[in-house]
Amino acid sequence: MTTSSEDLSLGFGVGAEARDKSVPWYKTDIGEIPKLARELLEKYSGIPPDSVVSHIYKVRDLAWEIDPYPCIGGATFLQLGISQTPFYPEIISRVQNGEHLLDVGCCLGQDIRRIVFDGAPSENIYGTDLHGALMEVGYDLFLDRGKLRTTFIAADIFNPSSALVQLHGQFDIIYAGSFLHLFDWETQVAAAKQFVTLLRPKKGVLIIGQGFGHLDADLYPVGPNSSRRIYKHNPQSFTRMWKQVGVETGTSWEVSGQLEVMNLAGFSKTGQWGDPNSRLLRFSVCMN
Repeated sequence: MTTSSEDLSLGFGVGAEARDKSVPWYKTDIGEIPKLARELLEKYSGIPPDSVVSHIYKVRDLAWEIDPYPCIGGATFLQLGISQTPFYPEIISRVQNGEHLLDVGCCLGQDIRRIVFDGAPSENIYGTDLHGALMEVGYDLFLDRGKLRTTFIAADIFNPSSALVQLHGQFDIIYAGSFLHLFDWETQVAAAKQFVTLLRPKKGVLIIGQGFGHLDADLYPVGPNSSRRIYKHNPQSFTRMWKQVGVETGTSWEVSGQLEVMNLAGFSKTGQWGDPNSRLLRFSVCMN
């Protein structure tokens, strides 16, 4: 089971030697800034329009020195995946009405800022990541230290004595964007079971997210030089996994998943991104 930052970095083939920015997923030109991300940085953070791009590059490179993940090197953290789920209006409403949301693997806290900008009270939102330093860099990106009332928790979700233990049974919604796809089947099941412990034991609690999927669900290497393999789901396998989670936790879940063609610009020559059958899996899981 992969539970450390070192293991995750090496699994992607992005250990310390990759911080030289020569890997294909470090993009010297990240292209056009997504509309929702630019709006967030201009209107929420107050960054002048002509300074947004240089500000992103500067902070992206700070984050790269902490962990050279593909989502950082390619600046895909700017895609703000939570806003693309069909549940987004419901999520905003539920958090406005006092429900609590946890962003697992929150990285820079970018999705959290989008939710807050769109009207959700920040004190009802929590973020957790293995790397406290990444969450700190999030304040540099969004210039909201002292304003944002979100609670950030540096924790290993697989560690039974982590700081998340005190929050068991406290959440109504979990967002897991680009998290589950980091692991093989068994470790994804272990993560999902941790989600169950973090959620309130009641009908309607919700897990949403997205990650790498595949037309043919199976274990796949994360890169051409990596021995680590991750399970890439299609909707059928993802539903089957949650049936296993339900059996092992005594719970029942309504599962939905959709595969979408990914934007592979800048990544087509590397490992999993070069697989024409790779897809983006968007999912929702709701307790019955």
